[in-house]
Order: sequence, then structure tokens, then C-alpha cells
Amino acid sequence: MPLYKTITPNSQTTVKIWKITESYKDLIEAVNLKPESLERVIGMKSELHQRGFLSVRHLLAAFGYEDSDLFYDANGKPHLKDGKHISITHSFQFSAVIVSDCSVGIDIEKQREKIRIIAHKFVDYEFEYLNESEADYVNKLTAIWCVKESLYKLFATPGLSFKDHCLVIPFGVDSDETVAWIDYKENKCRFQIRFLEFEGFTCAYVVA
Repeated sequence: MPLYKTITPNSQTTVKIWKITESYKDLIEAVNLKPESLERVIGMKSELHQRGFLSVRHLLAAFGYEDSDLFYDANGKPHLKDGKHISITHSFQFSAVIVSDCSVGIDIEKQREKIRIIAHKFVDYEFEYLNESEADYVNKLTAIWCVKESLYKLFATPGLSFKDHCLVIPFGVDSDETVAWIDYKENKCRFQIRFLEFEGFTCAYVVA
């Protein structure tokens, strides 16, 4: 499938989302991979991960980049050779890339009941306004995870904890934005987060 959705939060930032319906063969034949990327994708045990990895390269092409334009730092944060900021995510049949003149982070997650089991690992303050009996509980938990993951990707600092250092202000699932904070060591930063839902998935992104 071609590009699923394009979002332009501001004149310096674009989000592109891909729905992965192509086969591994179709995806890999249509992109040029540098040797280390080819080795990495061939070594992946899951075809789902292979297709996610390759769909991100198709998204790069949609932005006008090639695989060779992308590199990672010691903390695993992606960068573009032209100096633009980038963040990458994929989950099951969706992937997304955000490119901006500013620091960014993005995450996509499938809405699944199992998130209830791990909620205590990434939620602290947010339990004050969450209600486990409400029908939208799983969707809210998924949104909170996506928000914190996008902040983590933007901040890219070892030791940052979802539970202890990231706070998400109350929000309604019918809204498309919220406020979140990072409170870590000497850093106390406020961020406006935007999110959306589609086909049982949640996507959140942040532009600093």
C-alpha cells in the first residue's frame, strides 16, 4: 500500500505513516540499502520486523531520503546527514517517520488488553486520573505509553524512566493533544503532545 497518512503539524515538521501490506520481497526489491542495513534486515528472525524496517526505508524515500542518509548515535537515536531531526517507529502493520527542523519523537502502538498487566511499570502519577473500569482504559494507557515513548525518543538520555521522570497531564481520548513533562535531574521540560487513533492503533508525536 502507498502512504497511509501525512500530517503537517507546522511548516517545519511532517509526519508520514505507512500501512504495511506489501510482502517482504516487494519491500526489499524497491529500496537501496547500505551493507550494514542489508545485513541487519537479513538477520532479523521475524518477517514482521523485517517488513517494519523496510517500510521505514520507503517512508524515508517519501521524504526524499535514502537509507544512506540515516545514521544512529551511541544512544541509538536516529539522525539525518543533512542535520534535520528524525524519529522512527513501527508496530505490527504500521510504521511512521517524523522529520523536522526541531527535536522530535514519535511512537505507534497497537491497542491491546495486555497493556493492563504492565501498566504499573510505566504509570505512576497518571493512576490518579485513570479509571480501570472505564471502557476507554486500554486506549488511555496506550496513549500514555505512546506519549512517554515519544518523549524518551526525543530526550534520548540513558537513565530516563517512563514511570519516574515522565508525567502526562489528564486528557480525553476524544481530544488530539495533551501536555506532558519530563522531570529528570536538572531538566524540567514541558511539551505539547499530539496523538491520533486509527484502525486499533495509537500514534503520539512531540515537537520540541
